[in-house]
Amino acid sequence: MHRKAFVSLLMSVILFTFTTGAFAAPKRDSGGRSGRVAIKGNIILATTTSTYDSGLLDHILPVFTEQTGWTVDVISVGTGAALQIGRDGQADVLLVHARAQEERFVEEGHGLRRFDVMYNDFIVVGPDGILAHNGDVYQTFSTIARNKLPFVSRGDNSGTHTAELEIWKTIGINTAILSEYYSAGQGMGATLQMADEMKAFTLTDRATWLSMQRNLDMVIVCERSEALLNYYGVIAVNPAKHSRINGRGAQDFVNWILLPSTQELIGSYGIKEYGEVLFTPNVQKRR
Repeated sequence: MHRKAFVSLLMSVILFTFTTGAFAAPKRDSGGRSGRVAIKGNIILATTTSTYDSGLLDHILPVFTEQTGWTVDVISVGTGAALQIGRDGQADVLLVHARAQEERFVEEGHGLRRFDVMYNDFIVVGPDGILAHNGDVYQTFSTIARNKLPFVSRGDNSGTHTAELEIWKTIGINTAILSEYYSAGQGMGATLQMADEMKAFTLTDRATWLSMQRNLDMVIVCERSEALLNYYGVIAVNPAKHSRINGRGAQDFVNWILLPSTQELIGSYGIKEYGEVLFTPNVQKRR
């Protein structure tokens, strides 16, 4: 065959292969064998800044696409904003961490069902040499208030902000009377940077802290308190509420993230990157 004719034929074959999806992403079936699955379409995941900033999504979402054929667009915001996005029908599935708000979202009919997925923990960080490292978050917050130490809150109705307010409420302190209490109104990364610049204390999830600590002049002052456990849930948005919801893709994501193999994938993240597990699988406690 003439060279020009061969090249023309080859290019036609390649173009046909791409347009028909023959070069789809590989997947692994339950037996661990590699296969191929055609791209089915796209889903929108609204999730917290911690799953995004920590790198967890980069770790797990390519595998989801390989195994199911759904590509994923991520909206990374605070939990309160993610839930509102779900109410507005602008996302198909949510991965968030404010259980009471999540359960209310489902009770109101916006979501189909909530499942526990994983947990990590919050920590209190701040300038070195002011507070001794400890495991009592209530005492830590009380000391900050009593000594009028600067504290930066996310102030964005996120899961982290909700957890922080619950701690203040438990110890009977109204943040409105704290002269050195500042609201960032931003995500966790920006809040950490603001606290660092102000030499203030803040509450953060451990995953975001580990991803940023090299660039911050701060230390952990409180950790490993029962009140600091941080639970994440997954919810498929109710397709009956909005016609544009990709109900099939959302349910595939929920089913996939609850699989033992996915739970193992989540539990493996952080060891290589940070020397410790960032998220602990928690599917056995489904709700």
